[in-house]
This record gives sequence, structure tokens and C-alpha cells, in this order.
Amino acid sequence: MAPTPIDHLPIAGKRVFIRVDFNVPLNKDGTVSDDTRIREALPTIRYALSRGAKVLLASHLGRPKGKVDPAFSLKPAADRLATLLGTAVKLVPDCVGAAVQEQVAALSAGEVLVLENLRFHAGEEKNEPGFARALAALAEVYVNDAFGSSHRAHASVVGMVRHFAGRGIGFLMRKEIDALSRLLADPERPFVAILGGAKVSDKIGLIRSLLPRVDTIIIGGAMAYTLQKAQGIATGKSLVEADKVEEVTVMLAEAARRGVTLLLPEDHTVAAELKAGVPSSTTPGREIPGDQLGVDIGPQSIRAFTAAVRSARTILWNGPMGVFEIPPFDRGTRALAEAVAATTSFSVAGGGDTVAALTQAGLAEKISHISTGGGAALEFLEAGDLPGLAALRAES
Repeated sequence: MAPTPIDHLPIAGKRVFIRVDFNVPLNKDGTVSDDTRIREALPTIRYALSRGAKVLLASHLGRPKGKVDPAFSLKPAADRLATLLGTAVKLVPDCVGAAVQEQVAALSAGEVLVLENLRFHAGEEKNEPGFARALAALAEVYVNDAFGSSHRAHASVVGMVRHFAGRGIGFLMRKEIDALSRLLADPERPFVAILGGAKVSDKIGLIRSLLPRVDTIIIGGAMAYTLQKAQGIATGKSLVEADKVEEVTVMLAEAARRGVTLLLPEDHTVAAELKAGVPSSTTPGREIPGDQLGVDIGPQSIRAFTAAVRSARTILWNGPMGVFEIPPFDRGTRALAEAVAATTSFSVAGGGDTVAALTQAGLAEKISHISTGGGAALEFLEAGDLPGLAALRAES
């Protein structure tokens, strides 16, 4: 049973606790450098305010390790939200306690409060029952719109939910679930998954869950070197997870058994060390010389990968093809971004590096759905559920 969406919950005049994901990057001057996650939460917040709810917004920011740290205050996020909403937004100095309860009690219909960083309390990440009860005591209705945090079994995502009869999801959460479920249920074929990033260990579970569903898996980034090692091909000084070679070998055999096309780099851009300005070259084939390390896919790989993308009707992309933060090692990632953006396929992109690459290339708007949660998206695609969603369905 799917969780109840906010527009099916009785919220008029009620104190509504909305778990949002305002874990946003900050500039050195303390302002928000990327407000995507705040903007994505606006439809839910605006809906609640328009229905006369008394809105409490709760989030974490960074990793303050259970202690108050002004560097991780949600004030920059609250200030940015006030600008986007065009209305006053007050940040309360804590998220539980008498002072917070007092300000919540004074809240009027159509007003919004932002609670201070949940992770200033160790009870949040530990999912402590007492902390969960204290959060739940603030409100009458619970709404989870923090997709990017819903793979964490924390107090504000799981523990407090059981205390509410009225509970459900926001519009962002519903949008994420709908898009990702489309990849799991009955994707239009050919279905091509593009996977990159540093560690194959982060993606083995995802690959296993995708094998029965996809037609082609494209693998780039450093994770490709572990697969290349498993095939007995030299990887030079490239990053290899030696303890995953055996598991990867089994996975390669499973892909072959299922008839899934697994595209690995046919050539590589290599350098002697990983830093800006170093000389680089292209290997003639898959072997990487002993004194070099792979930093990007090469031109032959770009041609093969983009050809597969052009044939796709459904695309999932998670992870860059190389060290895209250091030009010119961004060529492979940029080429894939342009290829995905040029298709008319249903495309889903997730993961911070992937989204950053698409944004840098000015192509983010060409993607059907960009997920606000990299880790959460991977877990949902792997397991078909998240702890935050399971908590909403559980009996009180």
C-alpha cells in the first residue's frame, strides 16, 4: 500500500511536521550555494500553507556529530526559503524542548517555522525513542518529503512516525517514487543503465537488481577498473578494489547468462598522477601501462557508449565516467551527458557527481527526472523500498 499523499491528509489548522531535506551546500560566506533541494520542497510547503496548516520544517545539515555546531546551523537554508516563499520564515534555536514547544504553540495557520539542525542531537541518528517522542509531540500530522534522507533509519524519518495517525508523503517524495518505480515496474525497452563512480562495491547490489530488468549496462569511472582486473586485463596504477574481484567475476557471468550487454571501456585516458595540468594520453586498447592510472574513458569508449544511449528508450544514469572535476578528464562524462540529453527517452539521473556534471554542462533540464537523493535512489532501485517509506506503512 502506497503512503498517503499530503493532498489526501486533513491538515487545515493542524500543526504539520514536514521532514524536508535541506542538507544543502554552503558558500564560504555561509550562504546557500545550491538551493535545488529547497526549491524541490516548495510545492509541498506551499500546499500546506495554502490549506491553513501550521508548518514545522525539520532537516539535518552536514555531520555535526550530535553536538551543536554553528557552522551547521540551518539559518542559511531558512533565509533562502524565506526569499523563495516571499514570506517570513523563523528559525527556532533547537528542534526539541520547552522553548521550541512555546514557539510552536504560538504558530498561526499559514505560518512556517524551521527547526534547528536535527543532528545537533545524537538521538536523531541513533533513532532514540525519547528523542523521537519529543519531536512527535510538536505536531499533529507527519509528512515525509525528504527523499534524500529516507534511506536512513533516523528518529525524524522512522522513529517518530509511529506516533501519528495522520501521516503521509509530500509532492517531492511522490515524484521520486513515481519516477524510480517506472524503472522497476515496466520500463520501455531498450533499457540502458549508465553506472560510474569510484567504487564498484557501492553499486554491486544495484547491478544485481538491474540485471533482470535492463538490456545494457554501461560501466565507466574507476569502478570499471575492478571489472577489468576481473577479466585479467592490466589496470596499471588505477583504483582497483581487489577484495571485490571474485564477486565481480560472478556478476559478469550472471550478466552473460541473462543476455545483458555489459559495455566496459574499450580505451582509456591515462595519466601518471591525478592532478590538474598533468600530461595525459589515450591507450590504444583496454590495457593500462604499469606507470599510469585511468582518469577517464577514451574516444573509442565514448563512441560505443553514446551509440548505446542513442538506441535506448529508458535510461538510468548514476556516476561519472572519469574524474570530471579536473578538465580535460571530464570529456567522457560530458559526452554521455550530451548523449542522454539529446534523446527523447525517459531518463533518470541520480547522485551528486552526476547531477553536478549535468548542471555544469547546462543539460539538467533535458533529463526527465533528476533525483534529489543519490544514496536513497540507489537503495530504492536495489530494494524497492526505503526505511522512511516502510515506517509510514507500519501500524502505529
